[in-house]
Amino acid sequence: MDFIKLERVGNVTVLTLNRPECLNAWHTAMRAEIMQVLREAATDPAVGALVMTGAGDRAFCAGQDLNEARDFDGARAETWIGEWETYYHLLRSFPKPLVMALNGTAAGSAFQVALLGDIRVAHDGVKMGQPEINAGIASVTGPWIMREMLGLSRTIELTLTGRMMPAQECHQLGLIHHLVPADEVRARALAIATELAAKPPVALRLDKQRFQEMTEAGFRDAMQAAARLHHESYESGEPARMMQAFFAERDQRRKPANKPAN
Repeated sequence: MDFIKLERVGNVTVLTLNRPECLNAWHTAMRAEIMQVLREAATDPAVGALVMTGAGDRAFCAGQDLNEARDFDGARAETWIGEWETYYHLLRSFPKPLVMALNGTAAGSAFQVALLGDIRVAHDGVKMGQPEINAGIASVTGPWIMREMLGLSRTIELTLTGRMMPAQECHQLGLIHHLVPADEVRARALAIATELAAKPPVALRLDKQRFQEMTEAGFRDAMQAAARLHHESYESGEPARMMQAFFAERDQRRKPANKPAN
């Protein structure tokens, strides 16, 4: 694996997103590695549960790597949504406990992936949210999953403002289940995963299957809408313009300050 790390702790697999130089933002190759692990762990009798976390102490994942998406046209954006549908389906249909150990920011698609886990553990420094609008990207799958958990009013506010919620707010809303000190996130997530892995496996699998069935129609509708709306969004050129402005501002911030003349 080039973009993730794997570790086995007892019968729990720990999957660490491993691109700390870009806040663990994912691209197609990274998601392919994660999907491979999900497929293998789903059928491996030695794996009782899976914990997902991020490398470093700044971010669980910053979401989509904009370097990959900055040059998409409408057709590529539509194909791209199909890739996300496969990834999200694997997360939703994973038959074993899936615990998210949030070591830092979870933004955009990473926020959505975190919500697709069963249990979320985080610390006070974590922020979560759906900031796509600030990059000129339409948000479709995010509002679907937020509405399932938060209702329509809060979903509209978070989608249109693009603001990031602090950990305490996420905890109060029930998006974070366990709020612990930063140095205890991994240990608590492992303890929860180990506890869940000891539950009767057939009952647990059937419970998770039912949760998937309850939300399947909405999920598929959201993915169809995402393909349609992202095609229109990227064809307009707005995401490319906003991303270009983002990169220009970032590069300007990185330039060294001019030294005073002697």
